[in-house]
Amino acid sequence: MMNDLLVRVLVAGLCLLAVMRPSWGQAAPPRGPLTVDEAVKEALDHNLGLLARRFNISIAEAGLITARLRPNPVLAIGGDHLDLLGTHYNKINNAGPQEFSIRTDFVFERGGKRQSRVEVATNSVHIAQLEFLDAVRKLILDVQSAFVDLQLAKANLALAEESLKALTQVVALNAARVKSGDLAEVELVRSRVAALQFKNQVRQAGLKIRTTTNRLQLLLGRTETSGSLEVDGSFRRDPDPPDLNTLREMARQLRPDLQALRREQARSQAELRLQLAQGKVDYVIGSEYRRQQGIAGTGNSLGIFFQADIPVFNRNQGEIERVRREQRQIEARLRELEATIAVELENAYEQFATARTLLTDIEQDMLRQAGDVRSITEYSYLRGEATLIEFLDAQRAFNETMQAYNEARAEYARSLYVLDSVTGMSGRTK
Repeated sequence: MMNDLLVRVLVAGLCLLAVMRPSWGQAAPPRGPLTVDEAVKEALDHNLGLLARRFNISIAEAGLITARLRPNPVLAIGGDHLDLLGTHYNKINNAGPQEFSIRTDFVFERGGKRQSRVEVATNSVHIAQLEFLDAVRKLILDVQSAFVDLQLAKANLALAEESLKALTQVVALNAARVKSGDLAEVELVRSRVAALQFKNQVRQAGLKIRTTTNRLQLLLGRTETSGSLEVDGSFRRDPDPPDLNTLREMARQLRPDLQALRREQARSQAELRLQLAQGKVDYVIGSEYRRQQGIAGTGNSLGIFFQADIPVFNRNQGEIERVRREQRQIEARLRELEATIAVELENAYEQFATARTLLTDIEQDMLRQAGDVRSITEYSYLRGEATLIEFLDAQRAFNETMQAYNEARAEYARSLYVLDSVTGMSGRTK
């Protein structure tokens, strides 16, 4: 079952690579308001960091090509006893004869070296694919979080602008009342000061939008950022996710980083077999054609050669021991990652539960009351039955409640995205 699941994960990764367009790293064309799914798709198509990660797969595939190669035969052409120094071979000095040879040597690998090399390289390709999928998982969460931050910033800006508009109307009304002698001028000054404070809040909200917009555009891979980015859709609001035990099982099966480390175990086992094979002696078998050409005549001969190292000292003991210790290290890393994922999932679920409770409490107990208090106080102030201080307090209380509500909605949406990421479900449409 685990192998079938791993195959499905790898196929999903390959499908994702197949849809990647060659326009990596280029600025995305101008478009209308973005949904969160469109933002994720654009990031997967254009994010510059993901481009570098993608090359790891092609590099690993190049290593697989190298692993499949066989040793080249060796061709040697030689001449020996050549009369190049002017000795002039003759019957008196009886030197020579000159010899010319052509020799070929072939290496015969033993112990399954080539098969083990291919197995190690194949596992390395799978590891690169899974690590790429893990980078995709993290990028999706970053884009979703940045998208929620921009949604929150725009909601807070709209709230600040609404409050400023309401207070500006109060300032205009107070100016008319002061002119008619119905209000003390100090009240007009106070209302104008309060309006300036709300105007500063609008500026700060605008700054927050610009910074979150730039961060989101960087994640989208847009090399030229624009001053504004319109987003579409409300904060994510899903039904309750599965129970914690179900989420744990999903994380164990779907997390790409966990699958990559398990594949790393398989690669290490294959490398141990390779290093054991490297300790076995390879045979070199050669043949030679030799021609002798002297004063007494010429002759042709053939030679056959066999060569093998004598494994007295070096039997690849060091590399074998290195791989065995590496296996123990991978086992420790795997236990650490499993524990880390369990803690991440526990924290993510607690974050979701807290955000859900907070959002429900605000919607049920605070929103209507804060709105009613503001409306009543505003009406009373306009009739002269409440002071400016009471009106401003009611307005600020309403703003704080609405900001808390916006932040609660944003936090709830983030918690759902975090649960998707921690369980390895990122990118699936809810």
